[in-house]
Amino acid sequence: MKQEGFGKMNACQDVHDVLMKKFQEKFGRAPDVVAYAPGRVEILGNHTDYNEGYVLSAAINFGTYFAVARREGPASRLVAGDVMEEVAFEADNPQPSKDRMWSNYVKGVLSGLNAIQKPAHGFDAMFLGNIPLGSGLSSSAALEVSSGFAFARLYGLSVGNLEMAKIGQRAEHDFAGVKCGLLDQFSSINGKKDCLVWSDFRTYDVKTEKLGEDVCFLMCNTNARHALVDGAYNERRQRCEQGAAFFASVLDHPVSALRDVSWAEWLDYKDEMDEITAKRCAHPIGEDERVLSGIDMLRNGNLKGFGRLMFESHDSSRNYFENSCPELDTIVDAAQATPGVLGARLSGGGFGGSVVVLVDKEQVASVETTLRNAYAHRHGSRCDTRVITCSDGARIVKG
Repeated sequence: MKQEGFGKMNACQDVHDVLMKKFQEKFGRAPDVVAYAPGRVEILGNHTDYNEGYVLSAAINFGTYFAVARREGPASRLVAGDVMEEVAFEADNPQPSKDRMWSNYVKGVLSGLNAIQKPAHGFDAMFLGNIPLGSGLSSSAALEVSSGFAFARLYGLSVGNLEMAKIGQRAEHDFAGVKCGLLDQFSSINGKKDCLVWSDFRTYDVKTEKLGEDVCFLMCNTNARHALVDGAYNERRQRCEQGAAFFASVLDHPVSALRDVSWAEWLDYKDEMDEITAKRCAHPIGEDERVLSGIDMLRNGNLKGFGRLMFESHDSSRNYFENSCPELDTIVDAAQATPGVLGARLSGGGFGGSVVVLVDKEQVASVETTLRNAYAHRHGSRCDTRVITCSDGARIVKG
């Protein structure tokens, strides 16, 4: 499945209009239901969601539209609107695909909804988005959430936001093979304009925090490989689970996840763990403390301090979790030396993708030029850049 980069088709209304035209041409009728879900940017709290920790994130002004129409009988057609690839299957029995991997995100969601109620009929569906694949902005979650909202409306299902997020997560686990947390789906659903989303992944409480009016986020997409299904993500999660079990055996208070371990406790016991597991655990433990510190800084208007936490977060990714890469490091290192930049870090699972940069609004243009040139000097071509705005979450557009 192919999607356009940051510099093309970046207006969501344009994406919607193109999808409606393609749907009509392909299926000979208009869709009954259209849903939209945004991608997300992760600001602080990297790999903390599956460790029952805290995350600061935001839904963004890039996303995916999913259009669907009722069809008699169980036969169903699903089309990726960018390349017009089609997959046919029965709505009441979706199975993972080995050759059209993009379809597994939708099939997995449909399977989760089928567990609530079997569909009474099939469908014709098509989707289109403007989140670059592999950019670390959760194109997969946007597809899962938009398809989930659309199918729930088409089949008359009442599904709460938390359950919908979990259905998307199970699609990743069971159909795509990535043992992800809930961050991506949660952020896509719970986004709010001009706000960061503060999520607690033990209680599933969600709050919003205002971002200062004088700053914005600049996304720098390295176009470096960002594939989590190859096992790197799953290995990191396994190490975190092993670490939690170790701390549960040595600490004098209950530990069910790394969220229950303080940085001071990690320092006390790190030498009793194997070196790799200790390093992996350091990252989410430190991230939880950075999120809580970041909330206080936002509320006190200390954006410089908040930005420093973003730089610290990236250093932790680079040195402890080792989920950065040279392309990401190039942008963060350049950002640290660029006037107008308050903070920068990788966004998402890592191993490629994008850097999120906190920038003084009045200096966005100069920062953008500096970072693009620094990246080109090191890697031969400029990174893609785009100003990101915090946006509202998923919604039904029609139906």
